Amino acid sequence: MGVTVDGTVAPGWETVRDEFEAFVSLEPNPPEAQLAVRHHGRTVVDLWGGEDTDGGTLSPVFSITKGAAHLVVALLAQEGALDLERPVSAYWPEFTGHGKERLTVRQLVSHRSGLINSDEGFSYEEIADDAVVAARLAGQKPFWEPGTAYGYHAFVIGALTGEVVRRATGRSLQELYEERVRAPYGLDLYMGLPEGLLDRWKPILEMLPTPAQQELLAARGPLPEMMKTAFNGHREPPMDPVAYANHPKVRALGPASAGGTGTARGVAALYAAAVGGLDGRPALLEPATVADVARVHTPGLDRVTSEVDHFGLGFETQAAVGPEAFGHCGAAGAQGFADPVTGIAYGYTRRRFAFPGGLAPENGRLTAAVLEVARGL
Repeated sequence: MGVTVDGTVAPGWETVRDEFEAFVSLEPNPPEAQLAVRHHGRTVVDLWGGEDTDGGTLSPVFSITKGAAHLVVALLAQEGALDLERPVSAYWPEFTGHGKERLTVRQLVSHRSGLINSDEGFSYEEIADDAVVAARLAGQKPFWEPGTAYGYHAFVIGALTGEVVRRATGRSLQELYEERVRAPYGLDLYMGLPEGLLDRWKPILEMLPTPAQQELLAARGPLPEMMKTAFNGHREPPMDPVAYANHPKVRALGPASAGGTGTARGVAALYAAAVGGLDGRPALLEPATVADVARVHTPGLDRVTSEVDHFGLGFETQAAVGPEAFGHCGAAGAQGFADPVTGIAYGYTRRRFAFPGGLAPENGRLTAAVLEVARGL
């Protein structure tokens, strides 16, 4: 039985629906996916497909959360409440030793600290609590000299930048996001899911690879040590990302690295609010700030993922979209980004892990279809 696609697209955007339906129909297992696109703030695509997902289904979004967290950091820097060029230790005196005291806030936010995890790793209960993670990493020896290289701080970057925010403002990243961003703009994207919304929440589902895909996974072999460490897989037993995302403490606390919960509508609305404003409210970021967050801060090779020119200011660069675009993906296959040039704000979520993990391959086709319409307009 084929997977039904529901939702709407604005006139002229039918090709995006065609692309979404084509990929959903070819998936061997229900992706439980949502796609939302705003064009200059107006919703033009609102689609979903799966056996147990609708447009309002809330689910874990993994590192999409980093986009929400670093939007707050960019906003504070724009306002002068946070000086990106100051040493982290000027805000957080315990952050010293092994060269950490020389690391600037800008370098920290750009994944250059070398503190990709603790030597022993974190339990599910510990990694759900940003304060616990930050306190332990303050005394951790970095995995490379801070500021000399960069690598994806997959499950800890939000705790590190969040501690700087807390020291600078007296408020947590989660509190500031709720008060300055989520609530005023009515975003369906949470860093700590309220209990009153649990009836809309559904869990992340495991990848179900085909036999051919299983062979490819087996041939790939074990993860490189640096990646295993960054993804909290060096502890015993290794952390399972599905169990992490569905853990009740992660859902409740919303750790800023990868613990958010939301919908594709919420992701698209976040990026629309960032660059163009939303529903009569002004854009959160000024053009100069948008240019700064999108600018490549990490030329060369990512020591964890082996990606190239991976990060702007906390956000992932979006080379396939354009040099002024910025956003962040999520482990189950999700993606969110803003492109100021075309006026596109894109949100895509999946509840079932895509093969082989990380940014789902269909995002390339979906993004191309969206940009083709936007550029034609």
